[in-house]
This record gives sequence, C-alpha cells and structure tokens, in this order.
Amino acid sequence: MLSNLLHKLLKPTFAIYNCSSEERRLNGHCRWSTHIQSLESKVVEDFRRRLKYFFMNPCEKYRARGRKPWKLMLQILKIAIITIQLVSFGLSNEMMVTFKEENLMTFRHLFLKGYKDHRLGSFALYTKADVYDHIYYVINRYIDLHNLTVGNLAYERVDGKYAPLSVCQEFYRNSTIDPGNETFDIDPHIDKDCISIYPMQSFDNSSLASHLNFSLDFKRLLSVSINLTLKTINLQTVRHHELPDCYDFHIMIMFDNRAHSGKIKVDVVNDVIIYECRDWNVEGTSDKNDYLLLSFDSLVILACFTSLILCMRSVINGIQLQFEFNIFFHTYYNKIVTWSDRMEFVNGWYILIIVSDTLTIAGSALKIGIQTKYLTNYDVCSILLGTATMLVWVSVIRYLGFFKKYNILILTLRAAFPNVIRFCCCAAMIYLGYCFCGWIVLGPYHDKFRTLDKVTECLFSLINGDDMYATFLKMRDKSYIVWLFSRVYLYSFISLFIYMVLSLFIALITDTYETIKHHQQDKVPVSQLQAFIAECRDQPESGSYQTDEESASCCLSPCCCFR
Repeated sequence: MLSNLLHKLLKPTFAIYNCSSEERRLNGHCRWSTHIQSLESKVVEDFRRRLKYFFMNPCEKYRARGRKPWKLMLQILKIAIITIQLVSFGLSNEMMVTFKEENLMTFRHLFLKGYKDHRLGSFALYTKADVYDHIYYVINRYIDLHNLTVGNLAYERVDGKYAPLSVCQEFYRNSTIDPGNETFDIDPHIDKDCISIYPMQSFDNSSLASHLNFSLDFKRLLSVSINLTLKTINLQTVRHHELPDCYDFHIMIMFDNRAHSGKIKVDVVNDVIIYECRDWNVEGTSDKNDYLLLSFDSLVILACFTSLILCMRSVINGIQLQFEFNIFFHTYYNKIVTWSDRMEFVNGWYILIIVSDTLTIAGSALKIGIQTKYLTNYDVCSILLGTATMLVWVSVIRYLGFFKKYNILILTLRAAFPNVIRFCCCAAMIYLGYCFCGWIVLGPYHDKFRTLDKVTECLFSLINGDDMYATFLKMRDKSYIVWLFSRVYLYSFISLFIYMVLSLFIALITDTYETIKHHQQDKVPVSQLQAFIAECRDQPESGSYQTDEESASCCLSPCCCFR
C-alpha cells in the first residue's frame, strides 16, 4: 500500500520528464515537478534529522531543542542515593554477619571438646570411647550452659516449658558385616532413633550414660546429630543507633559416619531466625531513625520507578522508530535494513538501567521488610542491592562515552563483545575437556582435582599464572605413570591456554580497537544507518531541530502513514 501511494505521488513527475520543454512551459507541469521533488527532499531530510536527534546524547539534545536532560539528572541522583542506601545496608549486614559468625565460633568452643581455632582440616574422632565421650560432653555443656558462657544465651521455651535437646542417630535397619570372612548382609533402609534431654538437670558422664540408655552400633551407624536451640540478642547495633534484634540459633552438631572409614567427622552448623524483640526500651532513642530509613528507602523506590518508566518509554520509542526506518528505507531505497542496524535503535544502556531499577525496587522492598522485622532474608536482599548497585555504576560508562577519548574504548567493548562470546564458547569446549580429564585421572592423587568444581578453579588459577609450582610439586610422590601423565596434562594445558588462547583473545580485542580507531580517524560510516544519518550536516546549535516533527509535509512520508 505504501509503495502504491508513493508511486501515485511520483507518477506525475516521471511523466513530466518525458515531455518537451515547450509543453512543460505551456501546461505548467514543470512547477508541479519541482514542487513534488522539493516535498520528497524535505521528507527525507526531516526524517534524517529526526534520526540524528534520536541518537544525540543528552547534552546535544539540550543544545538542539533546549530541553533539560531530566533523565540524565535523575540517573546521577539515583547513583548517589542507591550508593548511600547500599552503604547503610552493608554496615547493618556486616554487624549481623559478624554476630552470626562469632556465635558459631562460640558454639564450637562450648560444645566440641578440645576444639582449637587454629586446627587444620575437620574436627574428627577415631575411637568409640571418644564418640561417647563427646556426645555426653555436649549434653553436659548444654545443661550447665548458664554457668559456662559469657554471652547472653538462653534456652528456648515452648508453652512456658524449656525446649529439650534431642540426640538422633541414623543407622541401617539390619546388617551383618564380617570383613574377615569377606561377607555382609545389609538392609539399605534407614531408621532413625531420637531421645530428648531437658535442661536444668545435673549429670556426670557415668550417671548420664545409665540414665539415657544410649548405645551405638558403629557397623550400622550413619550419623549422630544433636539438635538444640538457643536464644540471644544482638546488642552491638545500639551503638549504631539501630534497635537490637532477637536471634534464635538452631544448632546441629553432626557426627558423620557415612563413609565408614574409621573417621567420624564432627561439625557444628546453625540456622538463624531473626525477629523483632517482644518488649524493648533503649534510653534516649525513639522510632525517628527507623522512620528516616524507611522514608529514604521509599525515595529510592520512587526514583527507580520513575527511571524505569522513562527508560521503558525510550526503549519503546526506539523500537517504533526502528520499524519506521525499516519501512522508510525499503520504500525510498528498496533496500533491507540489516539486523545490526535495527539493533542500533535498542539502547543497551536503557536495558541495563531497567534491569538495575527492577533489582533496586525489589531489594529496597525487602530491605523495608527487614527493617520492619517482617522479613529476615538478608542474603537475597544483599544479592539484589549489590547487583543493582554494580549495574548502576557500570552504567556510568555511558556518560563517559560523551567524551571522544573515552568513547573509543566503549565502542571497542561493544563491538568486540559478540566475537568475544563466540571465542569463549569455543575455548570453553577445550577447557571442559581438560576439566573432566583432570578430575578423573588426577582427582585420586591431588587435592586440587578431587572434585569437579575444584578442578575448574585450579585450572582457571593456572591460566592466570597462580600457584603453578605447588600444583606441579604435589604430584612428585605419586606413581610414575600418573606423574608422567600429570606433566603432559599440565604442560599442554598451560601452553595451550596461556600462549595461544589468551594471545588470540587479546588479539581479538586489539583488532577491534584498531578497526574502530581507523573508522573514527577517517570518519567513515560503518553501517547503512550511520551513512544515512551522516548526510545530515545540521549541528545541534543550528536551530533546525526546533521545527515540528509532525509538519504537514510529513504526510507524504511512509513513516507518518505507519504511525
């Protein structure tokens, strides 16, 4: 339809070119042809000028039309308030994490017999007597907790009664194991048996053993877990003008015998529940600080929501203009716009800001929930706010791109990114092959290759030149064939990735940089879109951009018909 419309509009012009000059003077068609040509030229120039204005930076748009860069100012304000919010939350989160870690270390010292901070490796037991002794030791320490600890620890109460400590063992249902005769008969179903012990009782090891009637069949035993709950209050936040939180530590002391290797690993883990204390009073304080923090978080949400709406509008306008340009180029020049030119209309920085704003709004809402004690998920909130702040600061690169010397670096990163991704996909195939090979062959003989995730970390460290000699040295005392394989494996991996893969990776970026630099020096357009816009010589200060985009002459343009 657009092609037919344009053909009808231009048909009189083509007819006039075939008539004589005498006939044109007689019937006045020469003036009509000139009028049509001027209209078409104006349509193209107006659309070219519109495209150039679309790709201007905020400062150029201000010089072109005098519109204040509200979006730019909002982004600068948003960077400041999001950073302040993150610092405030980071300090609060730091106190919470420190309190949890220090309490976990306290529990290890309280309940693990002979535990030392500098102990290397895991805490483990090797004899039956030690296992019984440590279980009874944990129970006695729990019963006598108030006389031992220097912290503000208390037992949990349920319906006015103290919650008990529970000792649970897991074991195979039935088994007959005789390594001497090389025979065994085992039922793999797992049974669980638990006993409960209430605090405020007094036992020594001998009376406790007779009272509990607790015994372990180590041939069938899988694990013993001791579960208890302790309550405390984090008072250190008072010094930072924050209300203290109440904590419930659900502690589990695990005696792990699943390997049945003669070594029972012992570890202490805890799950923390944070909530608002029931009744509190801090002299000289009020809820004013909490209201200020909530108001500030609300301001952050409002700023990010406004930024989100503005950026989404800009992305939608860009997509609409991309469709218009595609129709315009096909109608006027009978050419298909390439996909790379189409993607020029989708501003990646706006997408980045939209993602950042979404994460900030979600993280700020969680932060408000944490401050009001409705939520306690610090980890999710930290991930959301941390990622959002990272993206906000990455978006600052966009504003550095307004300067010519910085812009060439940004253009290089953007142009090299697709090739870098393709290159990394190819290199990843080789990397994964080495990972699987090292895990299977060297895993039984080298700690750094014991698990697949350790292999990937070790090989990535080797690529960056870290810890090379220690990796080679660890294999010296192994069998000759494994030692020989490890040398071939490590030398080939290091040579391949450091001398070839990394060199090609750097060359890929360097080549892109030289290409961009050459185009900028020679001012050669690198795409149809840039070549089309480059024909517009109007500067932002010329005043040409003050005209109405919806002028009457635009009615001949297929872009207007599209709209």
